[in-house]
Amino acid sequence: MNDKIFVLVDCNSFYCSCERLFRPDLRFRPVGVLSNNDGCFVSRTNELKKLGVAMGAPYFQVKNICDKNNVAVFSANFSLYTNLSDRVMNTLFEFTPNLEVYSVDEAFLDLTGFEEKTIEDYCRNIKATVERNTGIPVGIGIARTKVLAKLANRIAKKDESTKGVYSVLSAKNLEYALGRVDIEDIWGIGRQNSAKFKILGIHKAKQLRDYKNDLLIQKQFTKVGRMIQDELRGISCFPLNNETPKKKEIISSRTFGRPVFDKASLRESIACYASLACEKLRKQHSVCQEIEIYIHTNPFKEIPQYARANSIKLISPTCDTRKIIKQAWELLDEIFISGYEYKKAAIKLSRIQDQDEHQVSLFGENDSVDDLKLMLMMDTINARDGHETLKIAACGTNKEAWYMNQVMKSQRYVTGWSELLKV
Repeated sequence: MNDKIFVLVDCNSFYCSCERLFRPDLRFRPVGVLSNNDGCFVSRTNELKKLGVAMGAPYFQVKNICDKNNVAVFSANFSLYTNLSDRVMNTLFEFTPNLEVYSVDEAFLDLTGFEEKTIEDYCRNIKATVERNTGIPVGIGIARTKVLAKLANRIAKKDESTKGVYSVLSAKNLEYALGRVDIEDIWGIGRQNSAKFKILGIHKAKQLRDYKNDLLIQKQFTKVGRMIQDELRGISCFPLNNETPKKKEIISSRTFGRPVFDKASLRESIACYASLACEKLRKQHSVCQEIEIYIHTNPFKEIPQYARANSIKLISPTCDTRKIIKQAWELLDEIFISGYEYKKAAIKLSRIQDQDEHQVSLFGENDSVDDLKLMLMMDTINARDGHETLKIAACGTNKEAWYMNQVMKSQRYVTGWSELLKV
């Protein structure tokens, strides 16, 4: 018998909860957070969901509903959300070292060894501590497998009688949860696969668990589909992943808030995106050997269209922002054509290797000790004093010509000295 105990801690409407944290007046108001360029809703409180605003709904289509119902709408403030996410995860680490940070607002905990009689009380203590330390409300699901923990967490967040904590360790609770959750709401199934399951007559999680033809499930939904089925049966197939794997590619990209026509603005945008990508590269102690940039116009407007990509393989792998910006600008010079209305630019770093294990070049310009010290100093100062406290001059000082639309962005309450909350 599987004696594992997995716990999923999931922040409630995380981005909205972050906005509410510093605005007590929003506690009972519907709140929504928009994607880049204030496009679509990416986070909604329950009050906003009840108004019929769907996840991913374009803001312009529901603006009248928001105005009529006094909805507080915010541009995404990712620096704030990331900071508060780190605080939540650090609090969870106080309860167990066996923790997998699954996303910015979710974490799996391995609490194997706890008695079933006391595990719910322990999880209620986790919930209370996270909310006391960070101000972010969470829901907690308890189960024998990660898929079941996800399923239990869904019940915990939707059923007010659970008070935010639900366990499916008992047979009674497990049967209730399996019979209630739709097939498309099971972790790892997705919309396309759920349609295929329904053709087989599988509409609920319980029906998938009890489906007898295991070979057909594996044939139609691959090995992962069978593993999900076994997880619903209480057989643990997805172990806890304590280590975050290093990225094999790093892409930094944004859609411009307004049309861009000149090369100077494109150069600045690519320099800024390169800086962000290089920070991520150095954070995982890696170097890259290939750079690719991409520019294109707006395919949704009736204008002359143009899209080009260009790449280069470096002789010497590097993580130096200055070198990568220089190469990216040379790539841009080769593909830029004036007269077009550009809407988006991107940079991709690939052929990523470990910083301490890559092959140095006899002929290229390898990163020196001084180069690495300079980059480390920049990253340290920016982590301490705020994003872009120090930056490469190529990034420019005025982003208005190309930066995203964020007209409803809240203060950087915990990540900018000039925007600290005043009381």
